[in-house]
Amino acid sequence: MTPSAQLSADAARLRAAVDALPLREGMRVLEIGCEPGAAAREVARRVGDGHVHATDRFARAIAQAVAGSEAEISSWGPGRPPPGSGRRALDRIAAALTPTGRLLVDDGSSMVEVRAVPRSGSG
Repeated sequence: MTPSAQLSADAARLRAAVDALPLREGMRVLEIGCEPGAAAREVARRVGDGHVHATDRFARAIAQAVAGSEAEISSWGPGRPPPGSGRRALDRIAAALTPTGRLLVDDGSSMVEVRAVPRSGSG
């Protein structure tokens, strides 16, 4: 695949991922693994006065995202993923979701939804 064909394929995959999100004005969105920030910028455009927090484990990716997103996103701090395996991080995020919250994970070839963990009643 040529580099330009790869870029087109990547852009199409990114559009499909963002289109799959039930975004609306005012939402707060967390993107984990933002890379250079293209999806976060598109999400920010769609949520308007909402908030997008994007993080990545690589400082270079954060720097690229910040440099390319000044107009769309007012402040991103360099973030670090929580310690532990990816599975533990997903479990923690699922436990933090509200009952109507959604977590969509793009593994580069498919989109997987992680459901919120049901909370037990308060004693």
